[in-house]
Order: sequence, then structure tokens, then C-alpha cells
Amino acid sequence: MHSFGAMYTAPAVTGCMYNNGRGTSSSDRLLSYLPLAHTAERAVVEAMSLFSGCRVFFNLGLETFSADLRRARPTIFLSMPRLWGKFYQGINERIDPAKQAAVFADPVEGKQMKAQILSALGLDHVHTGLSGSAPLPVKVMEWYRELGLELLEGYGMSENFGISNFSLPGAVRVGYVGAAIPGVECRIGDNNEILVKSPAQMLGYYKRPELTAESYTADGMFCTGDRGELDEQGRLRITGRVKELFKTAKGKYVAPVPIEAKLGNHPWVEASCVTGVGLAQPLALINVSPDTRAALATAEERDKVATELEVFLAQVNAQFESHEQLGCLVVVAEPWTVANALLTPTLKIRRNLIEDRYQNQIEAWDEMGCKVVFE
Repeated sequence: MHSFGAMYTAPAVTGCMYNNGRGTSSSDRLLSYLPLAHTAERAVVEAMSLFSGCRVFFNLGLETFSADLRRARPTIFLSMPRLWGKFYQGINERIDPAKQAAVFADPVEGKQMKAQILSALGLDHVHTGLSGSAPLPVKVMEWYRELGLELLEGYGMSENFGISNFSLPGAVRVGYVGAAIPGVECRIGDNNEILVKSPAQMLGYYKRPELTAESYTADGMFCTGDRGELDEQGRLRITGRVKELFKTAKGKYVAPVPIEAKLGNHPWVEASCVTGVGLAQPLALINVSPDTRAALATAEERDKVATELEVFLAQVNAQFESHEQLGCLVVVAEPWTVANALLTPTLKIRRNLIEDRYQNQIEAWDEMGCKVVFE
């Protein structure tokens, strides 16, 4: 439950995030396309438009999204990593990355191409690009930064109306979601749990006073259920969920989120789910892009995909301790979508449903001894 005060507080305290600290104004334009039942859309689009008098455009549907984005030419654009990545991949399919790099190196031609790319995407007027709900792949973030658009990652929850931590222009640290925004207190508690006290904190869970009481520390900090760490500037890095830690057969705990973030750096991987309770090594279920899935139709192309993913797996494993290294990658046959309930409306994985779907096959995949398995 939230008060109207929380809706007012959200845009009132987040001005430092927008337009290099200048805040928002009635000249700003927003495109609304995420469910308005979602906190991020409520805070960034609904509350912001009421607070600042921003102009709001609405997306008609998935098939018109690109046209609607170019029509709106938003100055503030909130998106999820999956969509930022789709824009990136779409441009790479039209303009070879090597050619982009060569042109970008030329001050004059590079400036022109960067402007053309942003214009083609409908992002040429964006002064503030926001990303949340999952880690943004490093390659994707660096590409947008090369174009002149610094994406700002943030962290918040429905319980605090999304008002918690956010990266600020010029202070972005890759892999971190920023320091606590003005008025927010953030610290790390027992078991590395992130504790937050926000000026937009909920009134409580509806008709659940016991659950509400259990969710706070004695000094009023909200227990997020997320695990994290703070750097010397107070910027927060999410390391997983307290309840998502699982133990392998070796008795070692594995945090899936950091591994999934590394897997997301490959352009073929749209989403992944690291699992493996009771296995000697964890494994990752991966949902690949439509083009990659289409390529699996022939044995020759499947072998190429397997070889590429095996090399990538070795690169990922080299970044983790031995007990965290993945035994294999499993390319799932059916895409994970919002329609089949394996992704949320903001394209985060529904971990428990995914694990339930594949749990009867996981042990057999592990015993195959292959580095890349196709369902």
C-alpha cells in the first residue's frame, strides 16, 4: 500500500538523475509502454508526468513499438536490458560492428553515424536513458556510451516505489546500480542483505500486518531480500537474492545472479537461469535469440553454435571460483516469454517456474558430460 505522498516524493527527490542534474520539466517527453501496474512505470512515467507536466505518448502495441518510439522522440526513456540489447543487436545486423568501429574512429564521419543510429532508433533526443530490473550487459552499455548516451542503471522495489539507488551521470560504475539517492539510507546487513529506508516507503502490505512487521529491522530499515555490497563511494552492487543461494553436492553455496550477468554479455543469450541444487557443478539454462534458435535447424549450424558457446563458457568460467564454474550450458527449445509466464512483464526470469519446468531433466543433462546441450 502506498500513499499519494509516495507518488509525489518519487519525482521530487530524483531530479538529480535527469538531464545531468537539471531535473525534469514540461518540455520533456515520455513513451509509456510498460504495464502501469509496475512500479517503475508508475514512478518514472505516471508520477513524473503529473509532477513536471511532461508530455506522455503511448505505445499501441508490440508491432508498432519502433514507430511509436520514433514518433514520440522521448527525452527520458526507461527500458529493460533486454530491449536495450535488442536495439544494439538490430543495429549490428544492419551495420557490421567492425565497420562501426572504423567509422567511429573518424571525428567527422563518426559523429554523423552516431547521430544517424540514435535517430533511427528514435533515441536522438534522449538526455536520460534509464535501465533496471536486471544487469545491463557491459558490451551494450559501452556501445551506447560510444554513441553519446550514458545509460543509468538503478535499483528499487515496489515496497519503496522504486526510490532507492541510482547511478548518476558521470559517476557510473559498470556492474553497480549507483548510490542511494537523496533522502534514502542504504546499508548492508546480516548475510549481506541490502537494507533500505526510503522516503517513499510503503504504508505496509495490504491486510498483512504481521508480514509488514517482519519486513523491518528494529531501527526501521526495510529488509529487501536482496544481497549486495557497497563500494567506497556508496555505490551498490547486487549479488543475488538471499533465498536464491543454492548448495552444490560439494557443500558450496552458489549465487546465480552474478553468473547470469556474465552470460548476458553474449549477443546470442537473451536470458539465462543458473541452477544445480545437489549437482557437483551448477549449470545454466539459456534462452537464445530467435536468429540463433533458427540456425539450430541444421546439424552444421548447430555445431557452429555449440563451438561458439563452448568457447564462451570457458571465458565465463575463468571469472569464477571453481565451485561456481558451470558444468554446461543447456539451450532450451521453447523461448521464454511473458505469454508462457517464464518472464515477467519487465522481462525478468521467473526462476521458480523455470526450475520447475526443467527439474526432471537437469540431472540427465549434467550426466551427459557435454559442455553445450540442446534440449
